[in-house]
Amino acid sequence: MNIRRWSAGVLAAALFVPGLAACKSEADSPAAGSSAAAEKPADPKEALAASTKELQKGNFTFAIKGGELNGSGTVHLPSKSAEMKMETGQAAEDLSMSMHLVFIDNDSWVKLELGGPMADSVPAFKAMKGKYQHLDRSKLDGVKELNFDFADVDPAGAEKMINAITDVKQTGEGAYAGTIDATKATDSDLLDADTVKALGAGASAVPFTAKVDAQGRLTEFAVEVPAADSGKAQTLTVTYADYGSAAAVKAPPAGEVVEASDQLYEIFKG
Repeated sequence: MNIRRWSAGVLAAALFVPGLAACKSEADSPAAGSSAAAEKPADPKEALAASTKELQKGNFTFAIKGGELNGSGTVHLPSKSAEMKMETGQAAEDLSMSMHLVFIDNDSWVKLELGGPMADSVPAFKAMKGKYQHLDRSKLDGVKELNFDFADVDPAGAEKMINAITDVKQTGEGAYAGTIDATKATDSDLLDADTVKALGAGASAVPFTAKVDAQGRLTEFAVEVPAADSGKAQTLTVTYADYGSAAAVKAPPAGEVVEASDQLYEIFKG
């Protein structure tokens, strides 16, 4: 499931294919049944590296904001389920877009909706409005935007960004700040290769801030991307909550499900 690339690319493809995803935040509260604060490593980088261990258990909610999109979702590895909701603002004149992806074991569904006058002029999108399209896994090879890897459950790649830290200091209780070498984190989903390339030499020292809770678990990681080329400065933020207490994701109601159209696969492969 690729967070950063889907909006602009899918939007552009959707317009040219013929015929044609809020999270409750308990980030600063102990998990249920836990009353004692965990002992965190004294070294700031070691503390942040340790903060991602709980993510690998795959039981949390998350939210992502900044750039072209906002998103939220759930990962629930005990039931092998996950979901992601994403939406753009007015991504183009008279056009906006939202997407809801649901993954349960080997099944997955997507509800892709375009809004605004431009979307209403595309009959195929009007026909799919409010419908979840059930995906054929045999047609998803190489389509990262419609896949979820239950062996790598962090939707934003926080661990990869923390591994790219070049300088960090503790700025308060559970708060950190420093820089990362973004050229070493292009396989994270919060920072993509195109963004890093646009930064040029500045990519080697991109500012970040991070927060952990009383148990030492990562609750927020924010990257402050400076203006570059035609892009404006932006802060890309991922937050995590509900460690150990996320709910299993439910399949869409049967009455709202259709089999995915050929056009849908073409959009994401375009």
